[in-house]
Amino acid sequence: PDDNQRRRQQGGRDRGQRPREKAGQPGGGGGGADRDRNNRRRRRGRGGPGGSQSAGVPHYMRDERWEDLEAEDDPNAEIREGVLDLLPEGYGFLRTSGYFPGDRDVYVSVSQVRRFHLRKGDEVKGSVRSPKESEKYQALLKIHSINGGDVEEAQKRPRFADLVPLYPQDRLTLEHADNPKNITARIVDLIAPIGKGQRGMIVSPPKAGKTTIMKEIANSVRSNNPEVHLIVLLVDERPEEVTDMQRSVEGEVVYSTFDRPSDDHIQVTELTLERAKRLVEMGKDVVILLDGITRLSRAYNLATPASGRILSGGVDSTALYPPKRFFGAARNIEHGGSLTILATALVETGSRMDEVIFEEFKGTGNWELKLDRRMSEKRIFPAIDIQASGTRKEELLLTPEELQLVWRLRRVLHALQEGGALELLIDKMKSTAGNAQFLREIAKAPTKGE
Repeated sequence: PDDNQRRRQQGGRDRGQRPREKAGQPGGGGGGADRDRNNRRRRRGRGGPGGSQSAGVPHYMRDERWEDLEAEDDPNAEIREGVLDLLPEGYGFLRTSGYFPGDRDVYVSVSQVRRFHLRKGDEVKGSVRSPKESEKYQALLKIHSINGGDVEEAQKRPRFADLVPLYPQDRLTLEHADNPKNITARIVDLIAPIGKGQRGMIVSPPKAGKTTIMKEIANSVRSNNPEVHLIVLLVDERPEEVTDMQRSVEGEVVYSTFDRPSDDHIQVTELTLERAKRLVEMGKDVVILLDGITRLSRAYNLATPASGRILSGGVDSTALYPPKRFFGAARNIEHGGSLTILATALVETGSRMDEVIFEEFKGTGNWELKLDRRMSEKRIFPAIDIQASGTRKEELLLTPEELQLVWRLRRVLHALQEGGALELLIDKMKSTAGNAQFLREIAKAPTKGE
């Protein structure tokens, strides 16, 4: 035992006196060769402090130095324009072919984003340079304009979250004098008037005509309010519906068809919202028509990591926060600018999930247009449920005379049997040249008890 103890003590002293191996020295040697190799890599820009973090990172993902941004613009450089999509790493790309990634996207460095205070959704126009060796995308060389305005002015704009929201006060009139037969627009103007900054839902069962109503609202907004920037957002929609909407509406149509994954639905929706926010920050009025909030919520439910708390119908408790954030962005801004969002919501589909989604959004809007399945089955269009449709604070959008006549009209229609109110309203509107004449006839008609 004494001999074994002495051997263990001697081995411990030997290990304590053994020199430690340095990092990068296999077997404890070769440090000089590694240092020379690192110096050569650093001079070539492939690693170290002056380059990327690893040799495998492509050149377009490396940050550009500040002095590169001061370089004079090449007069022969190609001019490109696109919507900025920022990534979590800080750099971004100009989406030049729609809102999805493409081969002709333009890389924007972190330094450019920081220096010019670029935000996701900005429409940036500038000169680009061709990709260098090991690069895949063109790179932004010099910025000419941001959202169609001066670069310096864009840096002074406020942030969307700091803007003060108000009730809608400026009315978006849908009735057009050149088309008095557009009964849908005339009914909406009276029963559920729309204001700039409205947050509303078109509640519809399947095959009740919600897409047709959306197209008529879009065309009416475009005709009567040319200053409004119109965006039609189609999420998880059929390709033929997309084509029909593009050919029917004179506005920006953004879409993600049902054959794309849920992540694509989310990406195009969030970039569309950020684009709208950037326009509102500049004092512009934006209208987004979303079809629909139900499918968007389903997409978030699939893409959101499971929280362990499942609501009725299989909806994750955290999955509805992002679509609520989208829907809640609609507001009328004090001192100019507004974001109006009208979204469709599906009901009576037989799916418990759709019912839960609708109930979650039911009290968040200030405008609602409900469609009636029974009217659509009778082929009475627009199949609007007069009693269930309306606008909060409608007195801010209608004149006192109009308000009293609309209330009088509602009392008359409420006294009729189910279905008869809509048929009577449509017949009376077809016999008049406009809502002004229609309201004058209501004022002349005797009321009960006179």
